[in-house]
Amino acid sequence: MPALIPSRVTWCVGLFCCLLGETAFGQFTTTLSDQQSPPEEKNETEKNVVLPEDPAAIIAYVGRSPILMGDVSGKVESQINEAISRSGGQFPAEQLQVARVNLTRNLLQQLIQTRMMREAFLLDQVGTESAEKRAEADSRLTSRARQMFFETEVPELRKQYKVEELTDLDAALREKGSSLALRQREFMDAMLGHLYIRSKVEREPTVTVAEINEYYELHTDEYQRPARARWEQLSVRFDKFPDQKAAHAAIWEMGREAYFGGSMQAVARQSSQEPFASRGGLHEWTSKGALASDPIDQQVFSIPLNAMSEIIEDQDGYHIIRVLDRQDAGITPVSEVQDSIRGIIRKEKIAESQRQVLDQMQVMVPVWSLFPEDTPGAEPLPLSIANRYSDATTRR
Repeated sequence: MPALIPSRVTWCVGLFCCLLGETAFGQFTTTLSDQQSPPEEKNETEKNVVLPEDPAAIIAYVGRSPILMGDVSGKVESQINEAISRSGGQFPAEQLQVARVNLTRNLLQQLIQTRMMREAFLLDQVGTESAEKRAEADSRLTSRARQMFFETEVPELRKQYKVEELTDLDAALREKGSSLALRQREFMDAMLGHLYIRSKVEREPTVTVAEINEYYELHTDEYQRPARARWEQLSVRFDKFPDQKAAHAAIWEMGREAYFGGSMQAVARQSSQEPFASRGGLHEWTSKGALASDPIDQQVFSIPLNAMSEIIEDQDGYHIIRVLDRQDAGITPVSEVQDSIRGIIRKEKIAESQRQVLDQMQVMVPVWSLFPEDTPGAEPLPLSIANRYSDATTRR
């Protein structure tokens, strides 16, 4: 089925979102009302998909772990009902079918991702040991994850749903198509998957000086910079005075006070009428040609350093400037950009490490899915399983 088939990159992004520290299964928030319609031929394909009605039907196997229709169907129906309620209207049966299939595929894909990480973590812990050892490790780890669920997740869920008793919390979750038991399983999968990723992906990889210099040499064009300058400025606006003569007198008085008092910034804070006045009229590094006022731009890049300019007139008013520092156009030295380059290289290394983990996971953890095209490396569900629910559906 061609609809909603993610690229490898998209799949990686979803898979490694747990690196950000998320421990609860994210809620898929697309609704019928804001969902973009797929191309017509994909719509036709989705219309012909028959989803199992039995919540116990297996729709995917991840390693040795089955995923049941009931793991996603409650959320799917809850979101569809919420969209219908919010719109205040009805949707055609065909549109509901397409939405139901798309929501199921997205939720299943997310479940497969977290379940793959959980299975990979268990395999990483027990290696080639016996099934009994694996079961012991699974029990031990899930016991700890269950404890953390009740210590960290349950209090937050109680706050979110404004309930105290677990029975009330379970009822509130069921209204959203979930349950306390389902949220617990999702939490444990995500937690164990997070532990696996943390153990495999180095969050602060080393970046050498040689790597920084190599990156700088390969990206020299990105570090070309125009001429730039820093200066102080005094300004008066024409719209603040009855006429230009009065404005000229005011700027002349400010210039005289700054010249003999020795502090343009003090005068700017007291009397200047430009946006940077509260900062003493100080303009930090600004590139040539970036100013709205051409007369000021020309003066900033032409008058001697540390000398007050003559009165400058533009369309807004009168100005006096003093250039504090100026740099010609050229290449930003590596010493000024090495920290940002280090960050770029570090992200690239993390991304590469993530890709390697993904490749390893696909080898370690086999996946069989009702929608194998949605998960790289997945195989179709064996006919013995797929026919089990299709036969039941036919009998209905």
